[in-house]
Amino acid sequence: MCRPTRTSSRPSSRRARRRAPACSCWAPPLLWTRGDASLLSRDSLAIVGARIASAGGQRIARGLAAGLGQAGLVVTSGMARGIDGAAHEGALPTGTVAVLGGGVDDVYPPEHAELYGHLIDQGCVVSESPVGARAQARDFPRRNRIISGLSRGVIVVEAELRSGSLITARLAGEQGRDVFAVPGSPLDPRSKGPNELLRQGAVLCEGVDDVLNALGGVRTLLEPDVPAWAPGPVDADLDLIERLAALLSPVPAPRDELARAAGVSVGEASAALLELSLAGRAVLLPGGMAATA
Repeated sequence: MCRPTRTSSRPSSRRARRRAPACSCWAPPLLWTRGDASLLSRDSLAIVGARIASAGGQRIARGLAAGLGQAGLVVTSGMARGIDGAAHEGALPTGTVAVLGGGVDDVYPPEHAELYGHLIDQGCVVSESPVGARAQARDFPRRNRIISGLSRGVIVVEAELRSGSLITARLAGEQGRDVFAVPGSPLDPRSKGPNELLRQGAVLCEGVDDVLNALGGVRTLLEPDVPAWAPGPVDADLDLIERLAALLSPVPAPRDELARAAGVSVGEASAALLELSLAGRAVLLPGGMAATA
């Protein structure tokens, strides 16, 4: 059964909604779902990467997804060929969410019909497009912002420099999510994307422990859950915005350090940093870093 589900996303301010086209990470008004919609309320990590992926890359994605699932995390991806499909397969027993470009009844690519059936039975399929809509090329960049927005972080496994996976990583940085990258051989074009992300400050990911350690430095699993789309209140406090602006410098700083210095939660700091970014006063960088614009 297809049903619309109001997202837990709440734009940090009305200005964020009005200026959405500029930052490409505005929240959808609702999501259509098929399957177990309760998965959307759990902590999630996204795994994305090349459609034409190597066997090794798919093995890594499948193993990461299985390990993250065993650690209690939902795995989110886009049901594309290659890395996406492998990530879903690895996380099926523990919980996985597929975000589609078309409607929730649009099985694309067609060869993933069997995987789609498993996702309906064991996971959840999500889309902001109405039932019956067929995916167009323009839908996938918009879809990517939902993948990153539903997740606490994005792991990139194999991606060329000009790819949708790097778009997802950029959006994750804009949304204040952590960006992880699996390193690869410099001789493989599919490693150029993750290797470039690492040069830009992404978190090195060689296994599940790297992800869990990085997440533990921001928020432990014992702390209260916060909605994946809304790390802070609907309207960021103006005084907090100015305090964070004063703490920023040209040298990038982790958002958890900024939150500690300001005496607020990471969620409140993330909301204020988004306001500063929309105002052109801050730059949100991969790996949860921020600096003055």
